[in-house]
This record gives sequence, C-alpha cells and structure tokens, in this order.
Amino acid sequence: MTVTVRFAPSPTGRIHIGNARTALFNWLFAMNNKGRFIQRFDDTDIARSKQEFSDAILYDLHWLGIFPDATEYQSRRIEIYDAAVERLKASGVLYACYETPEELDLRRKVRRTRGLPPVYGREALALTGEQVAEYQADGRRPHWRFLLPNFTGDPLQPERTEIHWNDLVRGEETVDLASLSDPVLVREDGTYLYTLPSVVDDIEMGVSHVIRGDDHVTNTGVQIALFQALAAEPPVFGHHNLLTTASGEGLSKRTGALSIESLREDGIEPMAVASLAVLVGTSENVAAVPTMGELAERFDPAATSKSAAKFDPDGLFVLNRSLLHHMPFAEAQDRLIVLGVSGEHAEPFWLAVRGNLDRLADAVNWWRILREGPQERSEFSDDDRDFLQQAFDLLPEEPWTATIWKDWTGKIREATGRKGKALFMPLRTALTGLPSGPELADLLPLMGREGTLARRP
Repeated sequence: MTVTVRFAPSPTGRIHIGNARTALFNWLFAMNNKGRFIQRFDDTDIARSKQEFSDAILYDLHWLGIFPDATEYQSRRIEIYDAAVERLKASGVLYACYETPEELDLRRKVRRTRGLPPVYGREALALTGEQVAEYQADGRRPHWRFLLPNFTGDPLQPERTEIHWNDLVRGEETVDLASLSDPVLVREDGTYLYTLPSVVDDIEMGVSHVIRGDDHVTNTGVQIALFQALAAEPPVFGHHNLLTTASGEGLSKRTGALSIESLREDGIEPMAVASLAVLVGTSENVAAVPTMGELAERFDPAATSKSAAKFDPDGLFVLNRSLLHHMPFAEAQDRLIVLGVSGEHAEPFWLAVRGNLDRLADAVNWWRILREGPQERSEFSDDDRDFLQQAFDLLPEEPWTATIWKDWTGKIREATGRKGKALFMPLRTALTGLPSGPELADLLPLMGREGTLARRP
C-alpha cells in the first residue's frame, strides 16, 4: 500500500503554527514512509474561501519546506460529490429534513427537559407524503441528513452503536454514534458541509492515513460510518494534540495568532518553526533540528501527548539562535548577498558573527559596523581615553595575521598594566560601539589596520 496523506485547510485565512503542526505531521509521516502528500483546499464555502489565501498557504508551506505532490480544490470537484449523494439517497441512508433552525432548537430544549440527549430525533423519517408536499408548497427546501447506523433494523429505535478504530496517535478509540445527531451533509441551498466532500475525496484520492487535530475525534466516528456507507475501506486515523497560546487560548487563523506569515516576517528560521511545532507536546526533547530529514528521523506520531501543548513564542527565539549559531556559510550565503554581505570577507565575517545573532538579518548591523565603524558609542572617561590613545599607538603594523588581537592586547597589557575587563571593554566600545558582540579576535582581521585606526577616539 502506498502511503498517501493530505493537508486540507479551508482557505479562509492565513495558516498559523497549529495548522503548520498538522501539515508537518503529515509531511514527515509521508517522508518516513516514502509516501505522497496531497495539498487539498476545502473551499466549498464559496463566501469565505479566497484564492489569495490558497496561494498564501502554499507559499507558507513551501517556506517551511513542504512541497506537495498534488494540489486539489474541492470547489472543482462538485460533480463527484453530487454522484456520491445520489448513491447515498439510493441506498436509503441520506434523508430529507424540513425543520427550520427555530424548530430544531425547540426540540433540543424539549429533549433536555426530559433528560434526553439533545440529538436530532429523526422525526423526518416519519413524515408522510402529504406532509412533505405541504412543506414544499410552503416553499421549504430540505436539508439532507446521513442516517447513522444502528443494529436494530428500526431506524426510529436506535440501540448503542459504537465505532472503534486504532488511532495512530492515541491508540484504541471509540465513538458512540447514539450520542450524536445524524449529521447534515447537504444544506438547503444544495451546498456541502465539510463531512461528505472530505470522505469522498479521501476515497477518490486514495488517502491511506488521515492525520489531524484531536478536535476531530468525534467526527471520525461519523466519517468511518460514511466510508462504510460508500462501500470504502476507511483510512488509518491519527489525532494529535492541539497547540494553544502560552496562556492556554486556542489559535485562530482569523485573528492571525502566531501565523506563519508573521513568524517569517519576524525573522524566524523555518526549521525553528518546524522543530518547535513538531516536537512540543511530545516525549521528544524540544531542540533545534537543522534539516527536515533529521526532523523526520525524530518524528513519531505515537510519542505525542494526549493533552494540549502550550506554544511559547519565546522558545522560537531560543531555537532560532541555536540554528543560526551553527549554520554553515554555504547555507546562509545567498541570503547574505541579498542583504548586501558579499565579497572575500563574507565567509569569515559570517563565521565571526553568527554566534551573536538572534535573526539572520541582524548580520547587516555587524557588516555595517565593520565597514563604517560604530554608529554611536558612549563617552569615555578621561582614564579610558588616555588608555585608548596609548593602545592605538601600539597597534602593530601590517601584514596582520590571525593572531593580531592576541599580539596587540599583549603589548597593551605590558605597557599599561591593564588586564581583564578594564582592558577589553574600552577597546570593544571603541571598535564596535557596543558592550558585547562577536570575538574581537575574529573581527580585527576583517577591519584591517586602516579600518581599526579609523576607530581611534
């Protein structure tokens, strides 16, 4: 069996870190099983779905390192769903209902007062031809419900009906269909809700594994029943825990909370996002993983906790720094060129400054300091100014070697008696304008003697 997975968001907004978690779980599972990854847009909600969001989602996925084998749009597959509806009607498991929302709400309230679960009572199955004709004469158009299976042979008297499956993440799972209303598959206007197109597409596209958030666990019981009603083998299901904000709130793509776009614009590396999105809320240690291949090796769906995982953006910056501090020049080179960092000094410059970067774009500040000198620096005390004058007088002649910093500070220490912080801090401030930063032993050869002298206070 070829492993085939799908990521199926509704294109009604930008995806956030929680959506990315689902996409990454599917992508890594496909990688580990040499399978296929289908990007499917559940865009049957014509009013809210927009092509610009579909394009943006694909861009975000590519940035993360996810490249779908195929891209599908449900809005272009309506005829396939129409055919499935006719099959369900012919087999008697899709039935017409004429209740208004107000009538349904009243019935739910009545059932509650009687101590019954507020599920749909299947009253539409008992309608006579005359009643249906009367509703139609009044201009009512039916919505269509899927008749959930029961074992009595009498749909008006359902017994306990349980759906079982072995969840890829959660292990053995059970949903009692008797606790659910028969789901509406087709609205009054003929448009489809989520369930039917999703199941039909999974069948038609050969989806073998459905990996998604655990807010879909109850839906799975209904969907397995629908797979069976369409004479199809259900896929293997896996439901991972959801991510929340650090304060425990749910994520929403409508509010832009932790959107992939915002994280990218904030200078976060894609593998920092992927590492935290995949590893948080699992038994794995959360650490910066430099490549998708290495992340796939650490990925195990069964290692995911059943409880929600809090996503702290501060953790992203920790991982981001770790990735940058170990990033080879070859990986950063093209992006540095775009930022204006190029030439023979680009590689030694990168190796010198990468350990002090929060974001790759921060390298520009150090490149400017090296080329133009400090943008501004604190005033020196009279003692430090005298010390610096003497220190710059001792600056060695060219050519400079890799030991120039050690040679120079050795002379300064011998001539002035200063050492430690009293020696290094005034020099760092004079050379860079900042109290901390990359090793001056690495920066000094890049400044050159002339560039160093230009920093003399």
